Amino acid sequence: MKPEIVFGLESAAWPAMLVNSGCVILRANMSAVSTFGTAIASETPPLSAIWAPENNGTPEDFFKRWGSTAKLTLDLKLKVTTGATINFTAVVCSFTREGNKWFVLQLLPEAVSAPAAAPVPDVSAGVGTMDGGGLLFKQKLECALQLARTVALDFNNALTSILGHTSLLLSKAEATHPWRHSLLEVEKSASRAAEIAHELTVFSRQEKEGHRAPAGNLNTVVNGCVEFFHNKQNAKITWKTQLERELFSARFDEAKVQQALTKVLENAVEAMAGQEGQIFVQTRNVELAEATQDRNVRLAAGSYVCIEIGDSGPGIEADVLPRIFEPFFTTKGSGHRGLGLALVYGIVTNHGGGVARSSQPGAGTSERIYLPAEKQFVAQSAGADEDLNGSETILVVDDESLLLTMAETILTEYGYCVLTANSGQKALSVLSGDHVQIDLVITDLVMPAMGGREFIERVRQQTPGVRILCTSGYVLPADKQTGTPYLQKPFTSRELLAKVKQVLAQTPAVD
Repeated sequence: MKPEIVFGLESAAWPAMLVNSGCVILRANMSAVSTFGTAIASETPPLSAIWAPENNGTPEDFFKRWGSTAKLTLDLKLKVTTGATINFTAVVCSFTREGNKWFVLQLLPEAVSAPAAAPVPDVSAGVGTMDGGGLLFKQKLECALQLARTVALDFNNALTSILGHTSLLLSKAEATHPWRHSLLEVEKSASRAAEIAHELTVFSRQEKEGHRAPAGNLNTVVNGCVEFFHNKQNAKITWKTQLERELFSARFDEAKVQQALTKVLENAVEAMAGQEGQIFVQTRNVELAEATQDRNVRLAAGSYVCIEIGDSGPGIEADVLPRIFEPFFTTKGSGHRGLGLALVYGIVTNHGGGVARSSQPGAGTSERIYLPAEKQFVAQSAGADEDLNGSETILVVDDESLLLTMAETILTEYGYCVLTANSGQKALSVLSGDHVQIDLVITDLVMPAMGGREFIERVRQQTPGVRILCTSGYVLPADKQTGTPYLQKPFTSRELLAKVKQVLAQTPAVD
């Protein structure tokens, strides 16, 4: 069975394949299938099926000579669907997952009618002068994006375990506990690492969000973000919060909006530079009868929720203000990457909104985040007083033992009966047993052998009434998560518990 992995080259115009160290083709995009035909159409076709004898040795010899090289560009001769042997310029990248070495093989035909000795475009400078050279550069970029996606996934798994355990301990520790401050610092560091992982994920993804987010009350997210910055380090700051009591509902990805607001608030706190000052946070409903301009943002007619965050800091010079959303532009010195506000801009615009900023030197700065809204109201979350306990039986499925331990620790602490399985096959065995009734299955989507999506399909066939919650470090397009609740990694213990309560409250779907 092919492993479940997000292959970022499905729609590439050139042939691309994912190959394991045993020279088995695990994934092939449509261009590769069109180029090589039935030779790679089986479930696990060997690379030798399209390997030409003119190459120096077998595919196995080729990968044995690979060594520790992470990326290589070379010539390969392969047999295409017509039976002819074509010379390809191959860009090969390697990466390791769960102790297994995999290779991304991308193929650029030199020219179908050209002789074998046709010159290879020079890619040493990144972009060649020929069309092939430009395409080869794009191949190398796509290969880098694929590696970035893999690194971000593994990083998110580790962070999920750290954040889960830390937030659980914080929820149990008294305010005066001597370790509470250290735990808060661990949580803050892990949250910062999650932000970096998200930036890496954003870099590796070039499409916008495709799913329709659930409707919610943005006051809940705003309250949580403001509370995060109420600490001893910011004791000189006076906070003034004014939230609309009947706020329009908006459709938003809570984790992403939380990340954007945290970045804006972080900038506001840094603007104070440890001095006395005020940060003002406000939410309000905005209804526009016609298109309106707010500084740098053009808003179409309609309903919006506006989140305004202002500070009494030194402000921004007029010649700098137009550049603040540019990637890699920063006024904070060499220790900053200049991606924070670019990330905020990307998150808000991907939600269909806009970010307006006004500032004057010596008079502070104001950020206004507009998100499209609906003229209806969603009750605000109960927050800290919400009952997160339960008694249901939950099966957690993940190939990462750290995450199984984390989920079991948190859910058991809140009264749930928890079973775990480190593969889809083992989970199906648990579900088929007569000794226990499973109320909810929580499954990762990216697992070896049987992937999460295949596992979900099998569960729906075998146990059609069971509730399912899927998790992943990837952001999923709509067609990959239809009908299945989803929790983005990394998440805190509270986010996990709240999502579990939400899914358990739903009526089970029966096909």
